[in-house]
Amino acid sequence: MSLLDAPLARLDGSAATLRDLTGGSPALLVNVASKCGLTPQYSTLEQIHEKYAERGFTVVGVPCNQFGGQEPGSSEEIAEFCSATYGVSFPMSEKVDVNGDDRHEVYAQLVETPNEKGEAGDVTWNFEKFLIDADGSVVARFSPGVEPDDTQITERIESLLR
Repeated sequence: MSLLDAPLARLDGSAATLRDLTGGSPALLVNVASKCGLTPQYSTLEQIHEKYAERGFTVVGVPCNQFGGQEPGSSEEIAEFCSATYGVSFPMSEKVDVNGDDRHEVYAQLVETPNEKGEAGDVTWNFEKFLIDADGSVVARFSPGVEPDDTQITERIESLLR
């Protein structure tokens, strides 16, 4: 099964697949959290989404509460926080586990890809980023500390949109 066909409900709980959330376009999937030191990355993620949306690219936020309990809120609280604080307009999924026995099947495939340091395996922290192409193939993985507008990411996005 293609990564894009994996069920991944929307933040409001409605049924969806990753393809529904990405619109079948290249996308940056990011495990997000509202109470993390990296939470301000939401602003840059929104800028990336706005910059490339017309060219068929999206950011997908995937809330996760596995790192220091930094995403404790309900779906409604997460949606309100993201909208009111950061003006988030990109699609968001339901809250999922990205590591461990209950790891979501999307992340079971994503974590096989090594990051910019050559390291594959478990997600290390909030705001780890996975770049996928329109076919759902993982083309790059970036550590949480790599800013969404870093040239490592934007150059790869640009290459997918040519």
